[in-house]
Amino acid sequence: MRITQLRSFYAVGRHGSVTAAAKALHVSQPTVTTQVRALEQSYGVELFHRHGRYIALTSTGTALYAIAQRIFNGEEEAVDFLKEVGGLRTGHLKIGAVGPFHAMEIIARYCQRYPGIQIQMTVGNSEQCIKGLLNYETDVAILAQYASHPQLHAVPYRKHPIVVIVPSGHRLAARKTIRLKDLEDMPLIMREPGSTTRKAVEDALRRERIAPNIVMEIGSREAVREAVILGLGIAVVSEREHIEDARLHKLRIRDQGISTFAHVMCLRERLPSRLIDAFFNVVDTLLQGEDAQPETISH
Repeated sequence: MRITQLRSFYAVGRHGSVTAAAKALHVSQPTVTTQVRALEQSYGVELFHRHGRYIALTSTGTALYAIAQRIFNGEEEAVDFLKEVGGLRTGHLKIGAVGPFHAMEIIARYCQRYPGIQIQMTVGNSEQCIKGLLNYETDVAILAQYASHPQLHAVPYRKHPIVVIVPSGHRLAARKTIRLKDLEDMPLIMREPGSTTRKAVEDALRRERIAPNIVMEIGSREAVREAVILGLGIAVVSEREHIEDARLHKLRIRDQGISTFAHVMCLRERLPSRLIDAFFNVVDTLLQGEDAQPETISH
């Protein structure tokens, strides 16, 4: 069965005549008649009673009309839905992020501009966020990027230095800065493998030929803070993610420019999507300083 045959049948049943059906479909009357006849002949059924100009659905035609009505109502609903999404009046955007800090300022602006779009955000490390994009589990991601990926489109968003945090009673708490060399043999609490902060620190230590003394790996920035507060070791964190606390002391690393770079990313092939393109437009607005003055970086 061809959909054009079913459409002609439905139009005749809906409008009550071939003439009206042809006018509604913007085709000739013979075309409608041929389509309906072909449908009847293909299945050996009678769909209409015909008496001159009078035409009425048979019992078989009535049952088929109900099915066709559901199909074409669904088609109209699909068209309306696509128009709504295309106009960014409705839709669902899935976001992956390494943390709420950068993500929420972008999401807040996006929701202000497109209040009908529902947002779902999942938090993980950079490796997990990239995996989510590549597996089509998320639409966009806000994360730190180290190397370009041929499948991904990335826009640099923020740059933040990495700092060392120690307990307030630690012997280093009287200082404001620390050298990378001073971390040698210190008990380090690190994020899990795949964390961009960890990779940045390990790369810097490797350049200085310093072997880190990692005493604990924790997959949560909040848990890292608590471990430092309890005196289980010291830690390195992105300054943007550090929350001031009387129980902690922050030290800048003075001889190494160790930083994390926040990027907004998506699959390159999905950039034309209206929802995703609109998200990057919001990012561009923020970078231009309409809502903030971010520190941009070269890419």
